Amino acid sequence: MTKYYNFKTEINKRELQEAATFLKEGKLVIFPTETVYGIGANAFNPKAVDDIFIAKGRANDNPLIVHIADFDDLKEITEEPNEMEQALIDAFMPGPFTLILKKKNCIPDNVSAGLDTVGIRMPEDKIAHELIKAAKLPIAAPSANLSSRPSGTKVSDIVDEFDGKVSAIIDGGETKIGIESTVVKVIDGIPTILRPGKITPEDIKEVVGTVKIDEHIFKKATGKVESPGMKYKHYAPNAACLLVYSDNEEVQIDLVNQNMKDNTIVIGFKEHQSKIQCDQFYVHGSIHNYDEISHNIFTLLREVDRMHPDFIIIEGVKKEGLGIAIMNRLIRSTSYHYIEK
Repeated sequence: MTKYYNFKTEINKRELQEAATFLKEGKLVIFPTETVYGIGANAFNPKAVDDIFIAKGRANDNPLIVHIADFDDLKEITEEPNEMEQALIDAFMPGPFTLILKKKNCIPDNVSAGLDTVGIRMPEDKIAHELIKAAKLPIAAPSANLSSRPSGTKVSDIVDEFDGKVSAIIDGGETKIGIESTVVKVIDGIPTILRPGKITPEDIKEVVGTVKIDEHIFKKATGKVESPGMKYKHYAPNAACLLVYSDNEEVQIDLVNQNMKDNTIVIGFKEHQSKIQCDQFYVHGSIHNYDEISHNIFTLLREVDRMHPDFIIIEGVKKEGLGIAIMNRLIRSTSYHYIEK
């Protein structure tokens, strides 16, 4: 039986401790972060970690991210960061940022998909931070969604998927950002973005002077991967989808109208609603506000999918700044069905 805790207005200390005890006992707990909700387990307990993969239906060659609340925890689970890695830690932790580091043997192989590295993140969300502190152990946690489905940004998105599969769900309201953390690995002295997020290439370059973007950000990766979100179909609704983008607004609007089918839902910019020939139009945000789009997109994908459309068309954004992360998620959510002109 799953317990539900409502921390929307304040954290209940007794219930927080109960959730932390579940984690210590090797059970699963869903909790909010500033990015999306996570499904967490004791990162030192391989059986508990296995239960995450089972609950999500996740392939076990897809590594997990380990969440910590204190920099002393970092020393316990990873090798000492180099100068570049430390600069990134100082700049972006706590926050929506994951850094790939050499792991110590205390982290089980199923957390890292058999690799000698592990992704480390320190959430800034108060509930997540206090839960990790109360548990007194690092928490391995991917996004709280069934594998391939859109990530959960509020409890109502995910409750049906995990009721009875986890010991507790902590409701902290809607997450602030709405897309998962930026994942970075320092390769040959250069920070390389393996999965884009709220922390943009420009943010990283401003701190350390250099940055690269992995070639698989907008295409499928094969073989072993060091970050989640690189290899498998992800973020996807059940309905067939098409993503369209042009740097010419009128061309983009035409692309939407030209690809319309029966029982189509369009997810697009509020500025385009009157120009797109579709009665079922849902606004993901303003063309001038990528923060709004990132916050809304996963919940919208779930909402429109529950209406059982035959087809979903999504308006894309320019691949710059936060737009890189938005397009990374949307390209994968549409199973690479993407038109750009």
